[in-house]
Amino acid sequence: MQDRVNKVTPKTLPGFMELLPNEQILFNQMMETIKSSYERYGFLPIDTPIIESSEVLLAKAGGETEKQVYSFMKGDNNLALRFDLTVPLAKYVAANYNELSFPFRRYQIGKVYRGERAQRGRFREFYQCDIDVIGEGELDIVNDAEIPSIIYKTFSDLGLEDFTVKINNRKILNGLFSHVLGGETNLGSEIMRVIDKIEKIGEDNVRKELAEIGLTEEAINYVIDFIKIKGTTDEKIDALKCLNIENQIVTQGIEELEGVVKHIRMFGVPEDCFEVDLTIARGLDYYTGTVYETFLNEYKSIGSICSGGRYNDLAEYYTDKKLPGVGISIGLTRLFFILNEIGLIKAKEKSISKVLVVSMIDDLTKSIEIANELREAGINAEIYFDNSKKIKAKFKYADKLHIPYVVIIGEDEIKSGKYTIKNMETGEQVQTEIAEILNMMKQ
Repeated sequence: MQDRVNKVTPKTLPGFMELLPNEQILFNQMMETIKSSYERYGFLPIDTPIIESSEVLLAKAGGETEKQVYSFMKGDNNLALRFDLTVPLAKYVAANYNELSFPFRRYQIGKVYRGERAQRGRFREFYQCDIDVIGEGELDIVNDAEIPSIIYKTFSDLGLEDFTVKINNRKILNGLFSHVLGGETNLGSEIMRVIDKIEKIGEDNVRKELAEIGLTEEAINYVIDFIKIKGTTDEKIDALKCLNIENQIVTQGIEELEGVVKHIRMFGVPEDCFEVDLTIARGLDYYTGTVYETFLNEYKSIGSICSGGRYNDLAEYYTDKKLPGVGISIGLTRLFFILNEIGLIKAKEKSISKVLVVSMIDDLTKSIEIANELREAGINAEIYFDNSKKIKAKFKYADKLHIPYVVIIGEDEIKSGKYTIKNMETGEQVQTEIAEILNMMKQ
């Protein structure tokens, strides 16, 4: 008697996304659209290891970031899974400095891992789609303005229309905090962390948290009045200038912000697709200038779907060379989950195969020959090999997989050299020669 095998329940870990083939096709189309958009602007592809030495990967990490890193021992090696694509980029640039041309424009699309609490739309394994421009010693502010134009083009290519790229400058915030705190800057990152949450928790809770970290009521009022400046983009910049804050960092930040806005317009980004938002701070400490957050206007509760900014020194933990940069990241897995759920994205093609070749006779020679001819012409084709199935079952197979055409090959077709092709969407069938079928498929 055969031993009974203990079955293991097939299940995927929480926070890890698996898709059915039709969903994966759509996901891959999104990824290819983003990749094509990045390459259109001259960004070069790189790929970095998913596993790195913990010493390298966590050189700058700390706090919540380090708690979320998946780390493990393999022999004597302390290893970790990458938690973003920016730290591996820093290592990559430092290690390959002499072989790279600057400014170095790179893109990378790959999986990253964070051991945070799994919840709806939040994943522990997810794809990020990053671009960064890295300068050697310095990097012109025009690069900061090109980034929103790339965001605009990328999301337009994805079929999204109603979105806004929100822009701010950390220097304005840093200088403001130094001003209201009388030169004390230790609380700056804490204040930015709090005001970064104003959209989520509201003004009253922001006031409460600012008080809890030690700000006086006067300082809180100053900060709140500042981030609540309203008006058009130009009116907000004018309002910043009218604050007359005697602080060199603030002045520089306003000048940079004004320059970025000027050049964004040169790149042709529509006025209703970007705005200055003084509440945008970005939680990560390494941002030192321009910062970005991108929102779907009708779904702001989703949060930012693309973010990033300017940083002074990408690889300071790996090299003494000064490497300023600016970049953004799209969390593709989360974005796909959200857009697919609310129905904002549709697949251009629902099937990988464009043609299903069906043989009505046991001899598959002609079916294989025609499938090969279709493939040589660049048309994805598959053959239905199981001849025990009736033609109705074969049509059902094609219909379920959204294969748009079926080519039927029988004895009469082989004799006449004209093959039956059925349009699965309309149900129309015609008999024609293979050359005409190829022309139909290429349209």
